[in-house]
Amino acid sequence: MTVRRNVTPWASATLVLTALLATSCAGDKDNDSRPAASSPSATPHGYVEGAQEAAEQQSRLLLNDPDSGNNRVLDLITGKVHRTAPVKGAVRLGTDGRFGYLHTSGGTHVLDSGAWMVDHGDHVHYYSAAVRDVGELPVGSRAQMRSDVVVTAVTDEDGRAALYDRSELEKGSIASPRALPGTYTGAVVPYEEHLLAFADEGGTAKLVVLDREGERVASPDVECEEPRGDAVTRRGVILGCADGALLVRAQDGAFTAEEIPYGKDVPAKERAASFRQRPGSDTLTAPAGSDAVWVLDVTERTWTRVETGPVVAANTAGEGSPLLVLETDGSLHGYDIATGKQTTRTKPLLTGGKQTGTDGSAPVIEVDRSRAYVNDPEGKKVFEIDYNDGLRIARTFDLDVKPVLMAETGR
Repeated sequence: MTVRRNVTPWASATLVLTALLATSCAGDKDNDSRPAASSPSATPHGYVEGAQEAAEQQSRLLLNDPDSGNNRVLDLITGKVHRTAPVKGAVRLGTDGRFGYLHTSGGTHVLDSGAWMVDHGDHVHYYSAAVRDVGELPVGSRAQMRSDVVVTAVTDEDGRAALYDRSELEKGSIASPRALPGTYTGAVVPYEEHLLAFADEGGTAKLVVLDREGERVASPDVECEEPRGDAVTRRGVILGCADGALLVRAQDGAFTAEEIPYGKDVPAKERAASFRQRPGSDTLTAPAGSDAVWVLDVTERTWTRVETGPVVAANTAGEGSPLLVLETDGSLHGYDIATGKQTTRTKPLLTGGKQTGTDGSAPVIEVDRSRAYVNDPEGKKVFEIDYNDGLRIARTFDLDVKPVLMAETGR
């Protein structure tokens, strides 16, 4: 693999970590019952066995070519590429920030990227370790994975859900799952030591809060028609519904659900069905049909529809950053979210003519705190974009495989 660097902008435009800590963080609240380090032999602050702690984010890109099955893990700090066991026929690649989940018709392959972060609210720890294949989960291509620092919840296409011990995944093995009673609509989402889910009650999706054994402990008085899409933010969990979204939060030991409506009738094909964001950000994006993008500001509880060209992928870093839209002309476009106006664009990045579709095999935009990444499958490239500098192409990674599927970890 070679790396090419461009230093001028285009003239035309632009977890855990083992539950983790044996010792508490200085300044953490409600941890008086945990033993404090009292001798040089005590476990160091933030220690994770077998990992190296770093001062900066240890981002890596997981890359897969479904046809050949070739997998690569691109270390964005060193530029090195790691090979892992081949996985053919993958239709989707998901991640929870550390593990990659390659979904095939015969099962879901789990890959440990060896890069992750531990967020303590007022500070963050970044870690790196060896890349390794963990194994296969016996669920098909439509299964949905959601994780927190303790469990990975897997919901299959029939609505059955099971919990996997995340500490075992971190050790490189897959323990026997604990099945949850009942069936659910959409993904079961771990949150605040509980599980959020939609139970089907008489044809209506009713939001329920479960404990880790699957017992119902709360039922906020709210319904959600046609639940689709979810995202975890610092302000709570967003759950997509036909008329907008629900913001679910845990406050003072109780769970609340607040509606964030579109404010108007939105045709089914233009509703937000899946969300993309910079991890931790309170600004979410979702396609709004084929020629527009929804931006959901969770802080302000507002939806903004930005009219664009035909959309392949969209994302944003939030916090005043541009809306990034990869369009079917192969270029990355930047939009001002407040005005809806296009502010810049790159030259065409994608090889092979127009790109269409928003399914799991279409190119994506991954965003972290300073860069965005766009995969060009036919050109066997990944572009690193400085979205705060007119969409300047900071680096180009030339690969020996087609990066059809891509996901970023370590954030």
